Amino acid sequence: MIERFADAQTLELQAEKILTPCGDGKLVWRVWGAATATPLILLHGGSGSWNHWVRNIEVLAQSGHRVIVPDIPGFGDSATPPDGHDANVLPGWLERGAAILLGDQAVDIVGFSYGGLTAGLWAHECPQRFRSLVLVGAPSLTHNPLPVLDVWPFHTTPEGPQRDAIHRHNLLTLMLAHEASADEFAIRLHATNVVRDRLRKRRLMLTDVLREKVAHYPCTVAGIYGEEDPLYQGRYESIEQALRSAPRFHSLTKIGNAGHWVQFENAPAFNAALLGFLQDRQRSPE
Repeated sequence: MIERFADAQTLELQAEKILTPCGDGKLVWRVWGAATATPLILLHGGSGSWNHWVRNIEVLAQSGHRVIVPDIPGFGDSATPPDGHDANVLPGWLERGAAILLGDQAVDIVGFSYGGLTAGLWAHECPQRFRSLVLVGAPSLTHNPLPVLDVWPFHTTPEGPQRDAIHRHNLLTLMLAHEASADEFAIRLHATNVVRDRLRKRRLMLTDVLREKVAHYPCTVAGIYGEEDPLYQGRYESIEQALRSAPRFHSLTKIGNAGHWVQFENAPAFNAALLGFLQDRQRSPE
């Protein structure tokens, strides 16, 4: 399992980088695995980038998937979308890029947090693109409002130990459940992401916009959440109710010893759960 920032950089260098349009700029996709392997798209969370999946990519590629990870428009290395500042404008650019990469092929798509909201809207707009949808720590499935968390601003603090302490506090407040998880590696990944967040007017995640859409998804639907995710304590029953409304609901899995960034904090359990779902889906009739 990747534990060092240098190893994350090596993993990035191993990717094929593909650029597709995003307004006057480019949407950056990174791809690992054989061109003939089964495609799997991963969408990162808010204030993130491809590296939200740094502990999952190798395992998924080695299991026989072509792992395709965009920096969602407005984050990471991708351009800011010209047509808005929330998740509703993102499916069009992602679909345009996916069509260039994959033609009209339907694929498995996994969305984490804000990327889950984006994936859910994409599945509503372009259902033909989805063989399955896995929502990981995704908002907007319940009418219960998200809690207000004590996240500290960092922009006015110079780079250095004080800013790192703020990042660590924010990781433990929102993203990670355990002190040991917020180590130097996690802080450095987080620090590289948050300074490139240009989509700061995000409001749809505070709504229940996906709650009624799930019932109309024709693809297989599953959820994976961290058991200690501070955003969803007391909300899992309503989340499961929403997911179960999908005609082809598969499962809701809660991963122990993990908070919101479940695929990073407990990568072995998350990888096993996701691969188990993908294997079940492959065995199921279309």
